[in-house]
Amino acid sequence: MIDMLSSLRKAVSPGRKGERPAPPREERQRKQHNLFDAAATYVSACVDDDHDRMDEASGWVSPEALSFGVNELACRAVTALARETGQSPQTVARTLLGLPAD
Repeated sequence: MIDMLSSLRKAVSPGRKGERPAPPREERQRKQHNLFDAAATYVSACVDDDHDRMDEASGWVSPEALSFGVNELACRAVTALARETGQSPQTVARTLLGLPAD
């Protein structure tokens, strides 16, 4: 029983002999992506028709989080374009999608 607890402690305790050291802080931060990073990368990859980058960004977060991020990006982009052009967000959105104005 003691050997089993000792093995478990070694497996879960950081800094124990035989464990890989934690990656440097810079490496950990570089590999972490949030949903907005994933959404921006995914959408820009779609524009460039870069399927490899689209697949990569899709793996950074859950599909639900990616969907939320893409939706948030679309809302912000339409809002910015509407302000820039002096049009309503609905007009800008419909124009971008090739729909007739209401």
